[in-house]
Amino acid sequence: MFLNRKSVFTIHAFFVFILSNAQVSVCSWNLMNFGKSKSDTELAFIATTINNYDVVAIQEVVTGNGGAKAVYRLVNILNNKGFKWDYAISDPTTSANASSRERYAFLWKTSKVKKIGASWLEQNYQEEIDREPFMSTFECKGKQVTIASFHAVPKKKNPESEIKYFKLLPALYPNLHLVFLGDFNCSQSNTVFNPLKKMGYKSILENQKTSLRQKCINNDCLASEYDTMFYNSIKINSLQSGIIPFYKSFITLKEARKISDHIPIWSTFQLL
Repeated sequence: MFLNRKSVFTIHAFFVFILSNAQVSVCSWNLMNFGKSKSDTELAFIATTINNYDVVAIQEVVTGNGGAKAVYRLVNILNNKGFKWDYAISDPTTSANASSRERYAFLWKTSKVKKIGASWLEQNYQEEIDREPFMSTFECKGKQVTIASFHAVPKKKNPESEIKYFKLLPALYPNLHLVFLGDFNCSQSNTVFNPLKKMGYKSILENQKTSLRQKCINNDCLASEYDTMFYNSIKINSLQSGIIPFYKSFITLKEARKISDHIPIWSTFQLL
């Protein structure tokens, strides 16, 4: 069959439309002790850093009123940047140790995505997982994605012992298009993720450190490969992904670490 130039252009335009449909940009950031001590200037910097994304997942929001107030203040700043934002804050996690309890937060542009139903702290493995993930479903152009935001216990407390339960969540939610993201306190190459990988889940990052050193060593300012997103590649495409090296905006790491000891990560997902 012969296709003229106009037909070829039309077909190309059709596939470009298909590929660009139902795309959601997602950012994840462990904002160290968020709500404990963040000045207006620091919140403004955070808002500028995350403003280009459709959905933002924040880990390590403090449990007191300061955490919720900080999220509210951040959203107010974002609302003055050209888009309307909404947000959801979790209840405190049900950690046995009260000192390790935290909240999570989701922020999203209402013109880009719609939140479906209530967000929830995953209850099935509350006793096995110290800070159970905070989950929320978002819809873009008729397609949905469910994000599970997570902050694992520190490396010295063996985060693998709780991450291993994530392999059970896809069976609990067989109809949801899941993305697991956050600070796992271990590398995506760890064998604990192998069951998820065998199901078709992929990490958006490989060999990418995401936590900050105390001091840079020969211009190397990143310490460990802790943060990533795992997405079901059968149901979702990751079109682009990366990190935001925000610390380069500061003269010293000491100043940067007032914002956080982790850098943000991001991905643009195509929902299938």
